Amino acid sequence: MTGQVRTVDGRVAGRRGQATRQKLLDCLSEMLSSSPYRDVKVIDVARKAGTSPATFYQYFPDVEGAVLELAEEMAKEGAGLTELVSGRSWVGKAGWQSSEELVEGFLDFWRRHDAILRVVDLGAAEGDKRFYKIRMKVLNSVTGSLTESVKELQAKGRVDKDVSPAAVAGSLVVMMAGVASHQKGFTTWGVKQAELRPNLALLVHLGITGKKPVR
Repeated sequence: MTGQVRTVDGRVAGRRGQATRQKLLDCLSEMLSSSPYRDVKVIDVARKAGTSPATFYQYFPDVEGAVLELAEEMAKEGAGLTELVSGRSWVGKAGWQSSEELVEGFLDFWRRHDAILRVVDLGAAEGDKRFYKIRMKVLNSVTGSLTESVKELQAKGRVDKDVSPAAVAGSLVVMMAGVASHQKGFTTWGVKQAELRPNLALLVHLGITGKKPVR
């Protein structure tokens, strides 16, 4: 955590206060992994962190405020997802490798942050602009880079000029996000986890290049 950490009333938190604040966030994150968001109460988070509700309220206005802190931290890490696409080649065998690594990195990120992303999706679906902006920040980190990749392929005559780079990129990212949030559900369709990623990578490759991958 960088920069000054302040309490709700604007005071700068000392080292001990910062440690307490972080412990509250860590406990909240852990609880979100095992409990529905609506069921998480301040008193339960404080108890798990070995402190009091009064201490919780020194650092966060409510559970939602603390959840937004977790979501912002997750979105900062999500900005790094652009590295999965930026500067990568989509031609020949390198193109297949790019699609595989994008899918691997994207699904791994979603799995690591599954609990907070579920809350972000819920808030965004309910029309909360704060959660919507965080969700878009994560998705934009990949969408922008993929859009540029399609534009570059168009410039080289490898993708049809009639294709909308932003539409293709956005559709693929939303598809990956949907698959990522439904990873466990694929087993009910008889899809093994080992089968999911290469087949999703195939769809991504076809979407970007319009061609069957060279493996």
